[in-house]
Amino acid sequence: MPHCLQLEALVVEMQDPKSGVKSQEQRLVVTTIPHAFTGQDIQAWIVNRLKVTAEEALAFGTMLVAYGYIYPLQDHRKLILKPDASLYRFQTPYFWPVQKWPADDTDYAIYLAKRNIRKKGQLEMYEQEHYNNLHKWMNHKWDFIVMQAKEQYRAGKERKKPDRVVFDCQERAYWIVHKPPPRTFSAMDYGLDRLTDPNEDEKQTVDYYRRIIIFRQQYVMRSRTKSTVSLGAFVKFATTYKTHDPFLAPVVPSNPWLTDDITYWELNLPNVETPTKMRVERWTFSFYELLKDLRGRADFRLFLKKEFSGENLAFWEAAEELKWGTAESMKDKAETIYKTFLAPGAPRWINIDQKTMDITVKGLVHPHRYVLDAAQTHIFMLMKKDTFGRYMKSPVFKDTQKKALEPTPHNFSDAQLEQNARNRKPGIHPIVLWQQEEEEKAKLASAGPVDIKQVMSKLDRRNQLEKK
Repeated sequence: MPHCLQLEALVVEMQDPKSGVKSQEQRLVVTTIPHAFTGQDIQAWIVNRLKVTAEEALAFGTMLVAYGYIYPLQDHRKLILKPDASLYRFQTPYFWPVQKWPADDTDYAIYLAKRNIRKKGQLEMYEQEHYNNLHKWMNHKWDFIVMQAKEQYRAGKERKKPDRVVFDCQERAYWIVHKPPPRTFSAMDYGLDRLTDPNEDEKQTVDYYRRIIIFRQQYVMRSRTKSTVSLGAFVKFATTYKTHDPFLAPVVPSNPWLTDDITYWELNLPNVETPTKMRVERWTFSFYELLKDLRGRADFRLFLKKEFSGENLAFWEAAEELKWGTAESMKDKAETIYKTFLAPGAPRWINIDQKTMDITVKGLVHPHRYVLDAAQTHIFMLMKKDTFGRYMKSPVFKDTQKKALEPTPHNFSDAQLEQNARNRKPGIHPIVLWQQEEEEKAKLASAGPVDIKQVMSKLDRRNQLEKK
């Protein structure tokens, strides 16, 4: 970016002891920061030096902050110049864009790990997300990253407090410029870095032909699916789901958006006591459809309790909660999962191969959202290939299938539709549904162990009555 050279010349002029921006020691909370100045001082200097209006000077000063030549000491997330008493400092030339220091992922991971140590795990939301992703991508050298972060943190503690605050602000300002928060404009985002001209004819050297040979070898070895197989799978999927698609089949008993009758919604609540036949039929399509439905998952959980293998589904659900839960509760959930399912002698120990167990236990030392992916996939495939087939043939599923409701279609006249519109009721708020789900989870957690003999005797007694 050639315009940065002009900006840097002006920044050097701003730092002149005689004609530049006047700086002095400023007190920030309980720390005295040397060579600090206010935003209104910068704006006034730009107005006098460039002979522009106050609005233009403010825009120009904001550009200096956005490129990282000036950094704020208080509000770091907003890279703008405030024309008030907000404190700023000049960034050290080591962090200027002219140095072309690449914002490497390893350096960013070390910075986040050091900041995580300093803040004791309380990072910003976007920083926590970057931290988890980098932990997952660089798991092979994460020990080295943590070691470097600890060494830098230990060296920083030996500095004086003002120097330590200044250096932390400088480093954080650099990473906010190059790794900005979400929905924040980045001045360094100037498009793709093209190393060659796309319109230029490439010289046909040895490396050129070597790359062509490698590409064509990979192209020939790549596995392909025949178009007939792909079309057959698409036709099979459409045939299977066509009666369950409201765009292709009528909604039974009626479409609530057209008739204002909420019976369909009431019959298909997440935790309804008696499901419909179409809902139970979807469970037979795939194991994923069964787990996706909360009512189907509850039915499957009852079957697993009779099979004495309920820990598999419990572990899968715990892994889902860790993956989609909040960052603050991640460490506690990971520790609970380890003690409940993975530790030697755990109360609900799961049976996975030793290699997967070693990878999972090692990753739980520094937990992140996807640390249980390998073990969760193993348990999912185990339930899909073995337990799901037995569940489809079990008395639990057949009993649910027999009790399933088959609503009759509603045929409303125009007068009835008008009456339904007048009697329209407010829909169930998602928060209410979420509260109901939490209450159900609490009931299941507080419930004692199921007496399998008692449950089986009830089923046998019910089957005998039905035969009579």
